[in-house]
Amino acid sequence: MFGHKRLTECYFKAIRNQDTIEVDDDTRIIFFSDVHRGDNSMSDEFAHNQNVYYHALDYYFKNEYTYIEVGDGDELWEYSKFSHIRRAHSDVFCLLKKYFDEKRLYYLFGNHNMAFRHDYISKHDLTYFYDEYLDIKTPLFPGINVKESLLLKDRHTDKEVLVVHGHQGDFMNDQGWIISLFLMRIFWRYMHMVGLRNPSSPSKNRVKRHKIEKSFSKWIRINHIGILCGHTHRPKLPGQLDATYLNTGCCVHPRGITGIELVGRKFYLIHWSIIPDDQGRLAIRKKIMKGPLSFDEIRL
Repeated sequence: MFGHKRLTECYFKAIRNQDTIEVDDDTRIIFFSDVHRGDNSMSDEFAHNQNVYYHALDYYFKNEYTYIEVGDGDELWEYSKFSHIRRAHSDVFCLLKKYFDEKRLYYLFGNHNMAFRHDYISKHDLTYFYDEYLDIKTPLFPGINVKESLLLKDRHTDKEVLVVHGHQGDFMNDQGWIISLFLMRIFWRYMHMVGLRNPSSPSKNRVKRHKIEKSFSKWIRINHIGILCGHTHRPKLPGQLDATYLNTGCCVHPRGITGIELVGRKFYLIHWSIIPDDQGRLAIRKKIMKGPLSFDEIRL
């Protein structure tokens, strides 16, 4: 199966590039995926969650978490110029720069920002930005290496979890991504503004979503390696008897964002949203949807 071959390639790529993160009792990592930052226009699905996302990132920064963005952070299918995205969400990128400057930022590419797999594009778009106020070229993420995969390895048990976006082996979003890009840019970008769904997207196609999850779960059982990904937009933390398939969900839900925390060898599925208190005052709050699930408990 081609999807299994692609996952195996990603696993060995992470080992070959020494992209392994050792997990111990002091580990603090937040995983978000499918942020889909756009240009703040009507078709920008992230815009309504920007304040929630910023607040969550600020919380994790102040609490010394490492941030791993598991692909599709920037919506480069709908918007061809990254500079427009960076300008529209400048406060978010200023915060991401703080993570980068403290070596607490990992950037993975997914199908919607596949262009960043090419060094010459990622270096051109992500190294500097033009500061309109100071009228100078300012460093953003100089020297950044956008990755396809990472490997989490628990120091206590030697169990491993592969971190990928999740599009691997999904033909129209992997090998055929350039076709999907043009369809999105000239057609679906405008169609979803009036409520029509793109059937090639697993986030909108339940059958396709379950097919991907089933394929990944089979690879996990064959190789005894867990997977943490995004892509389908369906958040998931497995039970103790299930295959170790974790999914961050996404940051374009109508009522908040989801992600996965890894704190001291334990995974938590979390949800950030704006909710009212007893007096009706709105506040951004975090809720643990499921967890903890520790490396000691997972079966591979």
